[in-house]
Amino acid sequence: MVESFGNFKRDKYCGEVSLEDVGRELKVCGWVHRVRNHGGVIFIDLRDREGIVQVVVEEKTDPEAYEKADRVKPEWVIGVRGEVRRRPEGTENPKLKTGYVEIKAREIRIFNTSDPPPFPVDEETHVSEEIKLRYRYIDLRREFMKENLLFRHRFYQVVRRFFEEEGFVEIETPFLTKSTPEGARDFIVPSRLHPGKFYALPQSPQLFKQILMVAGFDRYFQIVKCFRDEDLRADRQPEFTQIDFEMSFVSEEDVMDVVERLVVRLFKELLGVELRRPFDRIPYEEALSRFGTDKPDRRFGLELIDLTDVFKNTKFKVFRNAIEQGGVVKAINFKNGNLSRKEIDELTVFVQKLGAKGLAWIKVEKGKLTSPIVKFFSEEETEKLLERVKAEEGDVIFFSADREEIVHRILGSLRLELAGRYSLVDGQKWDVVWVVDFPLMEWDEEEGRFVSLHHPFTAPKEEDEEKLREALKTEDLEERKRIVHAVRARAYDLVINGEEVGGGSIRIHRSDLQETVFKLLEISEEEAKDKFGFLLEALRFGAPPHGGFAFGLDRLVALMRGLDSIRDVIAFPKTQKGICMLTSAPDRVTPGQLKDVHIKVVE
Repeated sequence: MVESFGNFKRDKYCGEVSLEDVGRELKVCGWVHRVRNHGGVIFIDLRDREGIVQVVVEEKTDPEAYEKADRVKPEWVIGVRGEVRRRPEGTENPKLKTGYVEIKAREIRIFNTSDPPPFPVDEETHVSEEIKLRYRYIDLRREFMKENLLFRHRFYQVVRRFFEEEGFVEIETPFLTKSTPEGARDFIVPSRLHPGKFYALPQSPQLFKQILMVAGFDRYFQIVKCFRDEDLRADRQPEFTQIDFEMSFVSEEDVMDVVERLVVRLFKELLGVELRRPFDRIPYEEALSRFGTDKPDRRFGLELIDLTDVFKNTKFKVFRNAIEQGGVVKAINFKNGNLSRKEIDELTVFVQKLGAKGLAWIKVEKGKLTSPIVKFFSEEETEKLLERVKAEEGDVIFFSADREEIVHRILGSLRLELAGRYSLVDGQKWDVVWVVDFPLMEWDEEEGRFVSLHHPFTAPKEEDEEKLREALKTEDLEERKRIVHAVRARAYDLVINGEEVGGGSIRIHRSDLQETVFKLLEISEEEAKDKFGFLLEALRFGAPPHGGFAFGLDRLVALMRGLDSIRDVIAFPKTQKGICMLTSAPDRVTPGQLKDVHIKVVE
C-alpha cells in the first residue's frame, strides 16, 4: 500500500498553487485534510505548511489514481501529480489562498498511512491541554497552531533585520555557567569532571552581556533561551526566550529609542498596526497609585481614587483603624455598573481569595445610596465621597482600606476582574506605556534586608548616588530605610495592554558603586567575590557606561496574536507542573549516569 518516494519531487507547496499555474502540470505533497467521495469523483483537500489545495480525482479519466484516492484517510501522507485548472464557476472559495484553482489528479502516491488522530485536525473541538501536549505534533498541524509558529518565525526575522541595520552584533553566551541565584531558583547541572560542583543554566545573559561591553562590542544582541526553576502559570515557562540587547556609551533615552523603533516596526510589519511614538511614560509611584500595579492597563477607566483624607476622622471603624495604622482608604467607581447583590457577593469572594477581609461597597440607585456602611458616614464625608468619585445614577463604588500595598493589590486586581467580566476593554486598542522612576531597592520584611527591585547591577540616578553612601553611614535602620527608599533606579519597563513585555536599565559600570550597592543589599565581600567576582574584576578594566533591555519574546508574540497563554506560541512547552507530555521529561536516569556525575538519589 505504501509507495516509495523515489524522485517524486514537489514543484510547489500546496498553499502556493495559484491562477498563474493554470494549465501547468505540478507535483504537490502533503497530508490529507479531508476526503469527499461524490461517486465517480473524489475531492481531497491536501494540506502542507503553506495551506490547502483541492485535488479532484475522476474515476472515468484516471481509474488508477481514483482507486488510491478511494482508500486514503485523513492525515495520510500522499503525493499528487496533475494539471492545475480553474474551479468551475460558483464553486470558488475566496476564503482560501488557493480557492480559485484545483488540481486534476493524474497520479497519486501513498507515502504513508496514519492511525486515526487522537483529536481532529480539521476542526476546533474541546481537547484537554494534556492530550494536546502529548500529541503536540498533531496539535501543530492545526491551522491555529501552525499560524502561531509561522508568526513567531516572521517575528524573529524582523528582529534580526532590525538589529543588523542598527549595527548590532549577534553573539551567543554560554548555557553552562555559574550559579548566581538572584530571585528565581537556578536549574543546576552536575559536573562529571569536577565532583561535587555544578553548572547552572542562565536565568538571563545579564553578566555576560555586561562583560561584552567591557570587551568593546558596544552593540550586542541575542535571541536567547533562559531558564528559571519557578512555579508556572499561563505566561511563565521553565525555559523561555528573550530578545536581549546591550549598548555602550548610552543614556536611558538611547536604549528606549531603540526599543520603541523595534516595537513600532514589529507591529507595522506583522500586524499592519501603526503605533504612535514616543510612547507614554508613567512614574512607578503614579502607576501604583492610579492602577494598583506597575503593569497598568489604561484601556479602560476604574482608576483608584484616594479617600484617606475624606475619612481621616470617620466613625466607620474599618476605615478609621486602617488610617490610624498608617494605611489608606481607596476606591474605584464602576460607572453605570448596576450590579445585583449576587454579583457584588461574587466579587467579594474574588477579593477575599486575594487576602482581603471583605469588600465594602455603595450603590447609587434611584437617587439614593444603598449599602450597609452608609449609616456610619457623616453628611460631610458622604458629600466629599460622592464629589471625589464623581458618583452618578447606576454607579457602584468599591472600597479597600488597609496597608497601601494591600489596597493596591486588591483594587488593582478588582479593576481587571471587572474589565474582564463586563467587557470593558476595546480589543482593537493597543496601550503602550513606559513605567519609569522605579525605586532602586525595597525592604523585604521576611528577609529583613533590602532587595533589588530589578537586579543588583541596575544603576541609581546619578543625583541619588550620594544617598546610597549616606545610607551606609547611618546606623539607624528606619533612617536608612527612609534614605534608600528615596533612591530611584535608572530602570524602565515596557508595558503593553497591562502586560510587562520587557525591562531594562542603565547598568553600574564602576566597581566602587557596585560594591556600595552590594553592601546595602547585605552581600558580603566574600559572597560578592564568590558570586560576581568575575564581573567586579572586569569593571576595574575600563568598563564603559552601558545599558540595555530584554523582551520576553514568548509573551510579546502571544500578546500580538491575542492569546492568553504563551504555550500556544512555543513549539514544545511544558505543563503547569513543568512536565513535557511529549517526552515525559523530567524522568529518571540510570544508576550509571548518576554515578558518572557523583550523585546519589535519596528516595
